[in-house]
Amino acid sequence: MIVVYELITLQLLNGIVLGSVYALMAIGLSLIFGVMKIVNFAHGEFYMIGGYMFFFMLSAFYLPVSIAIMMALIASFITGAIIALSVIRPLLTRPAFDTSNIVATIGLSVFLENFAMVFWGERTKGVPEFLTGSVNIVGTTFSFQRLAVVAVAALSFLFLWVYLKKTRLGMAIRATSSDLGAASLMGINTTGIYMATVGIGALLAGVAAIFMAPLYQIYPMMGIPNLLKAFVVVIFGGFGSIRGAIFGGYLIGIVEALATVAFGAEWKDIPAFVVLIVVLVLRPTGLFGAKV
Repeated sequence: MIVVYELITLQLLNGIVLGSVYALMAIGLSLIFGVMKIVNFAHGEFYMIGGYMFFFMLSAFYLPVSIAIMMALIASFITGAIIALSVIRPLLTRPAFDTSNIVATIGLSVFLENFAMVFWGERTKGVPEFLTGSVNIVGTTFSFQRLAVVAVAALSFLFLWVYLKKTRLGMAIRATSSDLGAASLMGINTTGIYMATVGIGALLAGVAAIFMAPLYQIYPMMGIPNLLKAFVVVIFGGFGSIRGAIFGGYLIGIVEALATVAFGAEWKDIPAFVVLIVVLVLRPTGLFGAKV
């Protein structure tokens, strides 16, 4: 009985860690959709880029971990902003926008994956844990590295909330999300808003990748599984809803972790997609379908 209790506790904690990653990914997807009305199929590659940038800063320049994290996040943001300007922004005014953005972002995903294969190789990369040690939580030993994922995700959510609610640029992002035409008439630089929005989405994905890098391997297609889960989370919570992305991320993460205990690791992905089907049937707009 004690062993089962400890196993369930451990998996609950693991579910919260996974939920933090899914929520960070899903927030970026929701934010981009809320502002630009596109579904970014290359969002998983933002996660991949964040992981590789962190590895590159450590292995090529031997930077201290704190500096490497900062530089990797800056690189993630810049990558997102450049993609918004060069790939996504030109599509917004083109005919057949609904299909062209899907094709373009899928193509961008394939390009970024192959670029990573050419530049870093197909073999997996790893970085050592930069937060060593562990803590006992309700009789279960849990590493500081995993706790850091949860803590940093919580701080990211708080920072994003303050940014969107209290800063001029954040309010401009919300205004553009609510009414693009009115925002343009008020003199808001929508191109700059698009760059900032995709940059923030890429940065949040980079945060998840950097703090998960010591726990999982880095490889060119590492973003695909998390992108699929992020889509489930976004549909569950509602496209454009940050609150829904956070709630859905943690729920899916915990359900997935508990499913591992109940059915085995090979069945852990099934509950998330069952939830997706049920939500699509009963409430296609998601639980919190709303604007940013």
